[in-house]
Amino acid sequence: MKVITGLGNPGERYRLTRHNVGFRVVDLLADRWGLTGEGRVKDGAGLLEVTRPEPMGRVLLVKPLRYMNHSGAPLRAALRQTDVDIGSDLLVVADDIDLPLGRIRLRRSGSAGGHNGLRDIISTFGTNEFARLRVGVGRAGEAADHVLATFKPDERELADEMVAVGTDAAERWLRDGIDKAMNAFNGLEVDE
Repeated sequence: MKVITGLGNPGERYRLTRHNVGFRVVDLLADRWGLTGEGRVKDGAGLLEVTRPEPMGRVLLVKPLRYMNHSGAPLRAALRQTDVDIGSDLLVVADDIDLPLGRIRLRRSGSAGGHNGLRDIISTFGTNEFARLRVGVGRAGEAADHVLATFKPDERELADEMVAVGTDAAERWLRDGIDKAMNAFNGLEVDE
């Protein structure tokens, strides 16, 4: 089984904020695959499980439903009864203020890079050895205010396209692994 978890904050208030691009990627995967409904909620995480054609196989989509800074415990609970090796079977999708809007970056592993959701997952699992897809939301003003804001009207189309490209990258990771996904998507600049 492979797992894709998108990070974000629960609730309608945060749905279209910069911080929630991880949730949006997971939601778009579910839409593309024809999954309907919210799935099930277990131990603070929204879960949708599906079997995709090979080579993807069984996939679990996870949205931790606690606030961003507490993403680790719901993710751990979601994986508790699986045989997932987080070093090879997990992709975490998160926003990144150090990447400009319109850029994404895949990594095999790495530090939290100042991202509290990633920091909590690293702390919870005791390792930073898991793949991550960082979706650029740009930087402006105070970081906390910036990520909790929605995209400006002139940014929305580009943000939607970036979420779609991030979703393409997640599907490529499922099909071909992290190295081929990195080669295909790192350095790519999303255009409107």
